[in-house]
Amino acid sequence: MNFTDASLRESQFVRLEPLSATHHEDLAAAVETDELWKTWYTHIPSPSTMEGEIERRLNLHTEGRIVPWAIIDPVTSRAVGMTTYLNLEPANRRLEIGSTWVGSKAQGTGINAAAKMLLLQRAFEELGCIAVEFRAHWHNHQSRRAIERLGAKQDGILRNHTIFENGTVRDTVVFSIVEAERPTVKFGLVERLDALQR
Repeated sequence: MNFTDASLRESQFVRLEPLSATHHEDLAAAVETDELWKTWYTHIPSPSTMEGEIERRLNLHTEGRIVPWAIIDPVTSRAVGMTTYLNLEPANRRLEIGSTWVGSKAQGTGINAAAKMLLLQRAFEELGCIAVEFRAHWHNHQSRRAIERLGAKQDGILRNHTIFENGTVRDTVVFSIVEAERPTVKFGLVERLDALQR
């Protein structure tokens, strides 16, 4: 089981390509819409810091600490966001899906749900994970709702967990999907994506 493999993953709704410097232009354009990076409770790179963020994720991947992908809209073949496997724990057969953002124009299209489906499929069916974790800022209600819609359950809240650059302190809400819940979560995602085709 190679937890650090970042090979291509795709479905009719989304393509996850191994993150590379070639995605920079698309990602900078995707984040520029609605100035997503200015949201105070997230860590979304700005157009000017995108190159550095891609390099940072690639370096962490080289170190075997994360697995980064660019989220590609298969209709346009353009990168519209990023997602990552974090906190890789092969010995405990678990990991976290996080550091995810999707540009405003791609939100609500099913691209994010389809990406999560591919990542969950790999985690549970290929890597043999017994749990997959998700985390969100307490104030990021949009992300928390999206995680709950996946079928993840809230495990708890890590109070005063992270100090942000703007001086605020993040309470981190932790969610997970465990192995026994995987079939139900999969049916729910398939149903959501099927509805987009009707």
